[in-house]
Amino acid sequence: MSQRQVLEQTDVVAIVRLDDYSLAVEMVKSLAAGGIVATEFTYTNPAAGTAIAAVKQALGNDVLVGAGTVLDPETARAAILQGADFLVTPVVSVPTIELARRYSIPTVIGAFTPTEILTAWQAGATFVKVFPASAVGPGYLKDVRGPLPQVRLIPTGGVNLQNAGDFIRAGASAIAVGSNLVDAKSVRDQDWATLTERATQFVAAVKAAR
Repeated sequence: MSQRQVLEQTDVVAIVRLDDYSLAVEMVKSLAAGGIVATEFTYTNPAAGTAIAAVKQALGNDVLVGAGTVLDPETARAAILQGADFLVTPVVSVPTIELARRYSIPTVIGAFTPTEILTAWQAGATFVKVFPASAVGPGYLKDVRGPLPQVRLIPTGGVNLQNAGDFIRAGASAIAVGSNLVDAKSVRDQDWATLTERATQFVAAVKAAR
């Protein structure tokens, strides 16, 4: 399957936003063991490109590795050259969408209002990331999907085990989870069993809600 097809079938996207990406391969392995095959490393840490390259070299096409917090096409191009399978933005960046489409790389484009969501979709986003989802909750996705049922939405920000199922039942295509899944202490302690267990729980919550 293509990167896009795999991403479209993904239930949970893991977001890694840490100060230390040196254990990137171990993180992704532990998440994959729990059923999460898509992980993004955010460019708030300049080592994101190195982490992406390391994971792709170690695990190849067994996983999808994304570049997160991509603000412009220059960062997007650099991430693609490092092996990024998909790109994630916090805001609507049409130039980034255009570059990704040029290279057939799927995108998860951040938006909040209905106008932003439709703008991202019309520009060619593979998914629209509703961010920050914690500010509006699952009901907002249901309301947006009323007039925009064709848009694939991924809530991000504040997604946890308690509300994951609610977001799916409200119409989310998948969920994206950050520190509630990959936290600094577990990684620092190399507690991979905990990451795998959390991944298993999030995947199970999504499947149950479907």
